[in-house]
Amino acid sequence: MASNGDRLPYHPTSKPSKPSLFPWIKRNVYTLPVILFLCICFYFFGLWQHDDTTAVTKTVTSPTFNLPYFNSHHSPNFTATTSSHSAATNEYPCCNAKYSEYTPCEDSKRSLKFDRDRLIYRVRHCPEKSEFLKCRIPAPYGYKNVFSWPRSRDLAWYPHKELTVEKAAQNWIIYGDTFKFLGGGTMFPHGADAYIDDIGKLINLKDGSIRTAIDTGLPALIEVLASKGLPYLSRAFDMAHCSRCLIPWGQHGTYRVYLTEVDRVLRPGKYWSLWGPPLLWAKYWKGWERTKEDLNEEQTSIEDVAKSLCWKKLVKKDDIAIWQKPTNHLSCQNNRKLGKASNFCPTNDPDTAWYTKLETRLTPLPEVSDNEEVAGGKLANRPHRLNAIPLRISKGTVEGVTADVFKQDSELWKKRVSYYKSPGGFAAALVDLPVWVMNVVPVEVKVNTLGIIYERGLIGTYQNWCEAMSTYPRTYDFIHADSVFSLYQDRCNADDILLDMDRILRPEGSVIIRDDVDVLVKIKSIINGMEWDSQIVDHEDGPHEREKLLFTVKKYWTAPAAAEDESSS
Repeated sequence: MASNGDRLPYHPTSKPSKPSLFPWIKRNVYTLPVILFLCICFYFFGLWQHDDTTAVTKTVTSPTFNLPYFNSHHSPNFTATTSSHSAATNEYPCCNAKYSEYTPCEDSKRSLKFDRDRLIYRVRHCPEKSEFLKCRIPAPYGYKNVFSWPRSRDLAWYPHKELTVEKAAQNWIIYGDTFKFLGGGTMFPHGADAYIDDIGKLINLKDGSIRTAIDTGLPALIEVLASKGLPYLSRAFDMAHCSRCLIPWGQHGTYRVYLTEVDRVLRPGKYWSLWGPPLLWAKYWKGWERTKEDLNEEQTSIEDVAKSLCWKKLVKKDDIAIWQKPTNHLSCQNNRKLGKASNFCPTNDPDTAWYTKLETRLTPLPEVSDNEEVAGGKLANRPHRLNAIPLRISKGTVEGVTADVFKQDSELWKKRVSYYKSPGGFAAALVDLPVWVMNVVPVEVKVNTLGIIYERGLIGTYQNWCEAMSTYPRTYDFIHADSVFSLYQDRCNADDILLDMDRILRPEGSVIIRDDVDVLVKIKSIINGMEWDSQIVDHEDGPHEREKLLFTVKKYWTAPAAAEDESSS
């Protein structure tokens, strides 16, 4: 997972030119030898003062990274709380084993306090600051790290058997020494592969035009359609998909709200597929324990809303129906004048999607000159989409980010990844193995780059790091945080951010934090209390850069067996 924050006053993809360190030297060249002599003296004094026992230079070499130590001659101005040998380090103990699956903003006990109507109790409800756990979430006893890809697609280690009981009749999962995921389920007992093949017979999934899809079973985030919008920008996905997703499409008129939100996140000309209820209700209604009238009304409601959104019903075959969003809204606006289309949203930013209220009005697409034009521009197919100049940049809709800035930023990250890769192993995995990355854009940044991420065929989400991330414990193998702690240093406590990173990181997972040196020294003092292996290293451009890197590795540990037994009783 990559997370990026604006570090004011720096631009997110470039830095201002550096002023001279000694501008007054030009006015008096005779002082130069004196200055050089003093610099040399202070340099050797610093070497003598900061020996191998200091908190900065004596660090544990992590099992993953083996970079040169942070040069002591570039030490920051330490305070007593960060550099003193006698300074106390806060310790963060292990939480009780009952918290092994704890997801703070989706806590089941807290959610029961909220309204069950429209699934409001299932949306994010984060704990108050006084409720924050100041402890580390344990992996359950018997936990084993995941299999390498692609074996992890079908197999998983896990000590709990409850899931196999819950899904026993759905041909979905088999329990033995491991969980084996068949990809089945009530609606596609022959497996997900066969189901996707069925969709592929109806629309083209192989030409590279469909790259990103949103499903109700995202592995990286926990989200439901209830009262708030999804944490994604408009025109993000090539396909939205529902297979028995249990969204109450027709309850209290919510079908219009939910499908309008699906429309917002769909790209022009892309698809929404529905598999299961209420389709073919006439064939299955007795087994669904619902009346014929109820099911017919729900399907009619969906059809009516799809028409009001100007969607075209592309195909319906057996249990699958696929609708297509229009490539632009010219015809839709004409229909609106005739009273056949939804009202358009006001001029609010459709990319604002953090705790936003769901709308019933249609989000307008960018304007076009004729019916054949794709609103916002036509994206390249994969794999060319990854390196093509994103349309939001070429059209100038991302403030301060030009095509040249984009190219420079791409080269910058190639350089950085090369620097990470040379002594370590994680970047080699990023380059050589089929890994996926969740880009996280803090909601507080001045320049919103999430649209650029999606137009490159990548995925990402918004996040306020003062709150817990909506993902399960031990979801990620690696976290990269670029200037995140500078961004949040006056907004919330750094230890709360780090403890949530610890929660979502797997045992032996790695973190790279890139930030100002003073910030990193404080972060390292917290990490020491979390029992992560860590070390600060120089910037790739050398020791004279204030920006440094903090490399950390979470140790492997689990809850003890006795504690696990107590938590399940």
